[in-house]
Amino acid sequence: MAKASSSSGSFSVIGGDVTITGNIAASTELHVDGTIDGDIACSSLVQGETSKVNGAIKAESARLAGTVEGSIDARELVILRTATIKGDVHYDALTIEQGAAVDGRFAPRGHGKSAVAPPVAASGDTGGDDEPKLSIAT
Repeated sequence: MAKASSSSGSFSVIGGDVTITGNIAASTELHVDGTIDGDIACSSLVQGETSKVNGAIKAESARLAGTVEGSIDARELVILRTATIKGDVHYDALTIEQGAAVDGRFAPRGHGKSAVAPPVAASGDTGGDDEPKLSIAT
């Protein structure tokens, strides 16, 4: 597993001519223009239009413009119009630009609940005030 770490305010870049096979963990912002065959875990991910990720993405915030084949779990997720996503998407706040292509299921991140299956509450309580934020960018 490749690890990227540095001081606050910095970021790591994977250029368009780079292909990485293996998982990546970064404690800072990660900017990916190349190809990743593996999972990515980072605090913030920015994906370029020509980038391809074949694996799961887990980040506090992610801004996706390329191709992702795998699940995505992000607190704040922005899917740009050039993005193609093939996998399930789990989020707290979601913005999707018109023209983005997603082949998968959307579900808010649950607190101890399955993020894919609809919530089943024996008492009839659906959670009420914990509604995720969803916006469509035009």
